[in-house]
Amino acid sequence: MPNEKVLSEKQAIVAELTEKLKSAGGVLVDYSGITVVEDTEMRRAMRNAGVDYAVVKNTLTRFAAKNVGFDELDPILNGTTALAVSAEDPVAAAKLISEYAGKPNSKIKVKAGFVSGKVISPAEVDALAKLPPKEVLVAQVLGTMMAPISGFVNVLNANIRGLAVALQAIADKKSA
Repeated sequence: MPNEKVLSEKQAIVAELTEKLKSAGGVLVDYSGITVVEDTEMRRAMRNAGVDYAVVKNTLTRFAAKNVGFDELDPILNGTTALAVSAEDPVAAAKLISEYAGKPNSKIKVKAGFVSGKVISPAEVDALAKLPPKEVLVAQVLGTMMAPISGFVNVLNANIRGLAVALQAIADKKSA
C-alpha cells in the first residue's frame, strides 16, 4: 500500500483528470512508436492552439473516467496513452490529433474521444475534426436564417418599385 504522500498526490491527479474530462472536449491517443522530433512538433502545435497534451497513467485515468461516468473508456485504457484536452474549443484537440494521425507513416492512433459529456469512437473523432470552424458554422446558420428575410424584402421592394413606376407612368400620361 502506498504511503500517505503518494496516495494524496495520486488523488490530486485523479481530481485534475476528472475536471478535464468533465469540462472539456478531448482525445485519447496511442502514441507508441513516434519519434522525439514528431512528439516535440505535435506538443508545440498543441500548446499554440491552447490544447493541453500530456501522457497519462491508465489506472489514474480509469479512476477519473469512472468519476465522470465514462465507463466505456475502461477497455481502451491500456498500453501507451496520451490525453489531448481543450477547454476553450472542444474540437481543437480532435482537429490537431486527426491532422497528425492522418500524416503518411504516422504512428499516432486515436483510441477514443469525448465531447459534451459523451464518449465518441475514433471514427466520430475524425468526423468531428472535419467540421468547419465554429465561426464558419455560425455564419452558415445566420446566412440560412437571413435568406428568407432577404427574399421577402426584395419582393416588397419590387412591389413598391412597380407601384412607383406605374404611378409615374399615370402621372406622365395625364401631364401630356
